[in-house]
Amino acid sequence: MLPHRLLISPEFNVALFTFLLHYPWEFLQVPFYEQMPYLGHWEAIIFCTRATFGDVLISLGAFWAAALIFRNRNWIRSPNGAVLVVFIAVGLAVTVVLEWHATTVAERWQYSDAMPTLPLLGTGLSPVLQWIILPLLTVWLARRQILGQEKLAG
Repeated sequence: MLPHRLLISPEFNVALFTFLLHYPWEFLQVPFYEQMPYLGHWEAIIFCTRATFGDVLISLGAFWAAALIFRNRNWIRSPNGAVLVVFIAVGLAVTVVLEWHATTVAERWQYSDAMPTLPLLGTGLSPVLQWIILPLLTVWLARRQILGQEKLAG
């Protein structure tokens, strides 16, 4: 069983729920990337797993940026609109830059014709929605987990 301190740690919960939410999202995006449907089974799993660990790092960075700006590492226990905007904006900004770099500069992957892209930026709609929807769910789940564990420890 995990120690109580770990279960109420905001970073642990952000990492845990980011992983659990982003992992299936990465697989659901497969048709929107040109090369992904043609990868071998294990190659696709490794690719999506690496991407998910990258999502965890982005999410933790966004969490710490919000904690630094609002001088409160425990903001997730009682989030407000401003801290959520920072959390989402940092993750979204990093994602847009990484997607641009991967598709334009490094040419690591390309969007398929099925991927709608944002005008001017050229970023795929799926990664943008990912970094708007999933961070909100991450905060909601992490908050419930932390507060529930605190009640249990009572």
